[in-house]
Amino acid sequence: MIRLYDPRSHQAIDVPQLEQAKYDRRWILIHRPTIVVGGELTMDQLDLQINTMTGICEAPVQLRANCGALVIDDFGRQRMPTSEMLNRLIVPMEKHHDYLNLSSGRQVAVPFDMLLVFSTNLEPSDLVDEAFLRRIPYKIEVLGPDEKEFASLFSELAKIQGFRCETEAVTYLLEKHYRTVNRPLRYCHPRDLLRQIRNFCAFHQRPKKVNRETIDVAIKNYFAGL
Repeated sequence: MIRLYDPRSHQAIDVPQLEQAKYDRRWILIHRPTIVVGGELTMDQLDLQINTMTGICEAPVQLRANCGALVIDDFGRQRMPTSEMLNRLIVPMEKHHDYLNLSSGRQVAVPFDMLLVFSTNLEPSDLVDEAFLRRIPYKIEVLGPDEKEFASLFSELAKIQGFRCETEAVTYLLEKHYRTVNRPLRYCHPRDLLRQIRNFCAFHQRPKKVNRETIDVAIKNYFAGL
């Protein structure tokens, strides 16, 4: 037996019409899943993992991502060589079905039907050779935001999180901590800096406020050593 449903990865759908229907209750209707794995991914997670106590196999991440999306984040930072991971996935990517090893030594064919995304901030040509890159048909470079996008994102996130943001705070942030030191803009910076400011205000029991002081503290903590 293979357990497919994982409440950490899947969101069940409550359909009242199915309550009276006759069907195998071991099946659960779910939304299309989006499963994200990162540098912690190991080769063992790409195959069945048997629970010796129950005799039930846990489905690998690619099987749980079927009909949805599997995002392999931080590609190239896993503990396994990138070529080993791609060698494991290359046939399923091309044939749209995968082979899993059972504890009995036999293999079982299962669907491999998902959007597979590799995300990395490393140079792709440094990770895999040309033959592998050809098998990943679409490459999308995600550039950093411009100042207008950065300011808009920062202000919007501050509003959503309940911050009081002084009018010139974002201008000060861009001028002193980005333009002056020639620091590149990243989409994750507004989220992370606001988190720093939130924690600083909570620790000192102060109102959630974005101003020059809290920005300076957040920048010092966030970019320390960079």
